[in-house]
Amino acid sequence: MHPAPSVIAFTVLSGLGFGFLAFLGAGLVVPTGWAAFWVWGLGYGFAVVGLLASTFHLGNPKNAIRAFSQWRTSWLSREGVFAVVTLLVLAPVALFEIFGGFPLASLGWPGALLSLVTVFCTSMIYAQLKTVPRWNQWLTPVMFMTFALTGGAILSGFNVLSILLCVVLTAVLVAIFNTGDKRLAESGSTMETATGLGKIGKVRLYEAPHTGTNYLMDEMIYVVGRRHARKLRVIAVAFAAILPALVMLIAPEGSLLGIALALIFHLTGAAAARWLFFAEAEHVVGLYYGAR
Repeated sequence: MHPAPSVIAFTVLSGLGFGFLAFLGAGLVVPTGWAAFWVWGLGYGFAVVGLLASTFHLGNPKNAIRAFSQWRTSWLSREGVFAVVTLLVLAPVALFEIFGGFPLASLGWPGALLSLVTVFCTSMIYAQLKTVPRWNQWLTPVMFMTFALTGGAILSGFNVLSILLCVVLTAVLVAIFNTGDKRLAESGSTMETATGLGKIGKVRLYEAPHTGTNYLMDEMIYVVGRRHARKLRVIAVAFAAILPALVMLIAPEGSLLGIALALIFHLTGAAAARWLFFAEAEHVVGLYYGAR
């Protein structure tokens, strides 16, 4: 699938933002005054910028409001609804910490839970798609949730927890890379099933179905070289998990410089991992075009 920058920014930044808001809502980080203003602003900033980035992938961004009406059947719509509800529920918590100087725990915990539910809904937008076997597995939600919690722990300045979550994230990324490579073959989808000509015999592409490209070919068929993919996988794991863990191991607890450096590494690796997530997505429609 074509890795659009807007979708990469959406999934990476919103996940980081809501992951951090979960820590803030749970009261694991309790800033007050101007510190609370900047800390909560950072969480809201990442979440909102990520959500806004998703609208740039629409043909007409003005139609984004219509996504909220399909919450009964669409994970995309549910993600939008939960995102808005989460931000509204946590707003009083942030205001009390900024202006009142104390946490509002009664709303904080529900807000923290809603933050994680929002990230889960984002992951299910992709995990539900049977047409993309690489995504259609339980590791997809696990990866999204682990990224959100790892980023939240780093921003919260929890060195030990960040290191532990980085270890978990390393294992999750290695697992999803390895299992993902087998998913298309395990799904049973082939050119024979794609064309419906399997009863006749082995099918191969003689000529393209049409003379030009179309939306499906532009958006759903993207082939990344194996050597290039291997390099990006190493970069993703190294920057998203290993380097941040080393920084948090060396830096003093709560060091702003350490948090900033670890976050830069983590976001770089997260962007590489998410680019691969989309670029390596083998949509079964590619079989019809002989692209698999």
